[in-house]
Amino acid sequence: MERERQHAPTPLADVTLIGRHTQQRTVVVEAPIQAEGFVDAQALHNQLATAGSPVGLSTVYRTLTALAAAGRADMIRDTGGERLFRYRPGPEHRHYLICTQCGLSRPVDSGPVEEWADTIARTCGFANARHTVELSGACPDCGRRLAAAGRP
Repeated sequence: MERERQHAPTPLADVTLIGRHTQQRTVVVEAPIQAEGFVDAQALHNQLATAGSPVGLSTVYRTLTALAAAGRADMIRDTGGERLFRYRPGPEHRHYLICTQCGLSRPVDSGPVEEWADTIARTCGFANARHTVELSGACPDCGRRLAAAGRP
């Protein structure tokens, strides 16, 4: 992870990539870089407000959405449909396995998925095809807790 962050553009470069440079956008871009995993806009807004950063919720949503559109954040949906964002340290598209119990996320080898998506698009004559793959389940710790509680 540290190696990936060393090669990532600076937050200022990411802010410039998504539009006009403002102090609020810079604060929002830096926040998911510091986060350990995926975070929703409301939680990020609350975290910033608690830290004393006067950033509006709409600015948080717009900035995170722009980061994802620019390829600098990954976006998934949780089981309730809420969008969750994670800063992308490099240009490559990533897929994650997400724990439905605690939210732990782990990047996974997505080579076979990428190859499959490219093949299907090419076979059907599509160009610039995008895809969404979301993998979820119980992480090892949560799986043990669920098993001990007699839940599948």
